[in-house]
Amino acid sequence: MPGLLLFGRRWAIGSDDFVLPGAFELFVRLVWWIGILVLYTVHKGQFNCPGGGLLHSYLLGLIILLASIICALSALVYISMQGTISNPGPRKSLPKILYTRLLLYFPEFIWAVVGAVWVSDNSVQCEKTVINGVIGTVIASWIIIIFTVIGVVIVFDPLGGKKTFYLPEGVSRNLESSQSGQLLYNVKSSATRVWEKRIRLLCCCIVQDDDHRVAFTSIAELFRNYFSDTDLVPSDIAAGLILLHQEQDKMENCPKEPEEVLCHSPSSLVTDDLDVELENAAHFMLFAAAAYGWPYYVYTNPYTALCKLNGDCCRNRPTDSDITGSDRHNFHFGSILKITGLQYRDFIHISFHNKIYEIPFFVALDHKKEAIVVAVRGTLSFEDILTDLSADCEDLTLEEVLENGFVHKGITQAANYIYRKLINDGILNQAFTIAPEYKLVIVGHSLGGGTASILAIMLRNSFPTLRCYAFSPPGGLLSKSLADYTKHFIVSVIVGKDLVARLSMPNMEDLKRRIVRIVANCNRPKYQILLRGCWYEVFGGDPDDFPTELDGRSQDALTQPLLAEESLMVHRSPSYNALEEEPRLNSPPQYPHLYLPGKIIHIVEECSSRRLCSSDIKYSARWSNETVFSSILISPKMITDHMPDVVLKALNSLSQEHGSCLSC
Repeated sequence: MPGLLLFGRRWAIGSDDFVLPGAFELFVRLVWWIGILVLYTVHKGQFNCPGGGLLHSYLLGLIILLASIICALSALVYISMQGTISNPGPRKSLPKILYTRLLLYFPEFIWAVVGAVWVSDNSVQCEKTVINGVIGTVIASWIIIIFTVIGVVIVFDPLGGKKTFYLPEGVSRNLESSQSGQLLYNVKSSATRVWEKRIRLLCCCIVQDDDHRVAFTSIAELFRNYFSDTDLVPSDIAAGLILLHQEQDKMENCPKEPEEVLCHSPSSLVTDDLDVELENAAHFMLFAAAAYGWPYYVYTNPYTALCKLNGDCCRNRPTDSDITGSDRHNFHFGSILKITGLQYRDFIHISFHNKIYEIPFFVALDHKKEAIVVAVRGTLSFEDILTDLSADCEDLTLEEVLENGFVHKGITQAANYIYRKLINDGILNQAFTIAPEYKLVIVGHSLGGGTASILAIMLRNSFPTLRCYAFSPPGGLLSKSLADYTKHFIVSVIVGKDLVARLSMPNMEDLKRRIVRIVANCNRPKYQILLRGCWYEVFGGDPDDFPTELDGRSQDALTQPLLAEESLMVHRSPSYNALEEEPRLNSPPQYPHLYLPGKIIHIVEECSSRRLCSSDIKYSARWSNETVFSSILISPKMITDHMPDVVLKALNSLSQEHGSCLSC
C-alpha cells in the first residue's frame, strides 16, 4: 500500500493501518463513554455543590465529545477495513474521516485542560466519586493525547514532502536531462542526509572520528539505495513476511529436486570427513564463543556467572603487555578462562580494543588439538554493527586466484587490522616460538567468522597448513572465485534458517521483490493477514491459503510484474541491477553476488516442533553448497539459529551422537 497522503505529504502509514489501533481506541472510548454516562445519570440531580455547575457542563460536554469521537472512530475503522493492500480505492474517503478525527483532538485537549483545572481547584466540595471519575477522565485524555503525538512522530516521514519520483508532464523523463537529473540528485541527497542523521542519532553514545563519518555516509547511501525504489509502509513489510513464511511452510513438504537429493546423498568417505569436521567444529566453537567475554558467559549462566566471576576477579592474570583494551574487574578474561578451560599461561595475546573496523580477538595455545588458535569476536557493540553495515565491495588481490576477488569492505578492514597486529607486532612469531610444531587455526562467530575467513585468506601463503572455522558468517562475504579458493582450508558452519548466513545485498533485493509480489497480489485485507499470521506464529496450525492474483497464471506470465506490483515500485535502485541476468553496458553492479566462505556444513533440526517453545530437538548435518543460501528464509528461528549458544548446542549434540555411535 502506498504511504498515506495527508497535509500534502506522504506518511509512513497506510490507509489500511487504522483497523487494529482504531478498534482498540474504539473499545477504550466505548467503555469510557459508558462509564461517564452512568456517572452523569446517577449524579444528575447532585450538582449543587461548590463547582458543581462547571462539573455538570464538563460531564455533559464530555459525553457529547466522546460520542462524536466514537462515531468518527467507527467510520475510520470501517473504511480502513475495505479493499486490499494494493487496492486502496475503497478507502479513498479515509483522509476526510481522518481530518475529522484529528479536528476532534482540539476540543478534547481543551476539555482535558478544563478538567485538570477543575480537579486542582481546592474550593470544589463535590462528592468523592464524581471527583475520582473526573480525575480518571483527565488522566485518560492526557494519555491518549500523548500516545497520539508519539504515533505521529513514529509515522512521520522526513522525506514525505520530497519523495516523489513521478516527474511532472512538462518535465522530460530522460534522466540525463538537466532538470530531471537535478531533481533526482536532490531527492537522493536528501534521503542520504536523513539516513545519516538517523545513524548518527543511534550512535550518539560512541566517540566519532573520521572513520565513523565515512562509515555513516556509506551506510546511509546503502539504506537509501535499498529503500528508495518502493512505496511500502512498515506494516506492508510485516504482512509480506507473514505471507512468505506461510508460503515457505507449504513448500517444505514438497519433493526435493533431483540435483539436491544427489548433492546430499552421503558416501562413506564424505560422512567420515563430515564427522571429523563436526568434532573439530564443536571443539573450536568454544573459542569463538569465548571471544564474546562476560556477556556470553552471563547469558549462558544467568544464575551463577556473576558469583563465579567475582571469585576470580582478584586472581593473577597475564601481564599488562599481553592485554590491550579495557577489561574492568577482569570479567572478560575470567569468562574466557572458564569457557575454554585453558590456563593463564596458555594465552599469548588478548585484545579487548574495540573501534569501527577494529574488533577484539585473542591468541591462545590449544594443547588438546595442538593448535595456535586465533579467536575473533562477533558483533557486540555499535562499532561492530557499523563494521557489519559497511557492505561496499573492494578488491582482494591474491596470486593463487585466477581473477581478483571481491570482498566485504568493512569486514576486510577488520581483518587487515588483526593481520597487522599478528604479523607486525610479532604475535604469531611469539606463539610459534613457544609451540613450533603446532598448526594455526583461526575461528570466529558471525562478524568474527567473516573476519576470520578473510584473515585466513591473507595468512594462507605464510601458513599453508592453516585451518579456519567460520561459525554463522555473513552471507555477502566473498566473490565466487575466492569462495572456491577457500574450500581447501575453511569450513563454515550454518544452523537452520540463520538470517545472517543469507544476508547479502542481492538476497535483500530478492526478498524485497518477493515481498512486493506477494503483498501486491494478495486478495485479503491487511488486518486479516496480520491477525491470522500472529495466530499462526504463536499457536501454529496449518498455513492459511490466502488467494492471490497469481493463482491460475501460467509460468511465463509470472515472469512479468502485475500492475499492482508496478504501483509499489518507484524506480529500480542501483543494487537492484545485481539481480538482472544481463547487466547493462557490461558494467559490474554496485553490489555483486557474494558468497559464504569455504566448505559449508548445514545443520538442521529433525525431531522438533516448529514452535519456539520446543525442547526436544534432534539435529542432522550435511555438506551443502552456497546456492542453498541464495535466498532469505522467513522463520521464527531465523534470529535464534544465529546465536552462538544455539550453534554450540547443535555441534555438541552432533558430536556426542557420533561419539555414542562409535562406542556402540
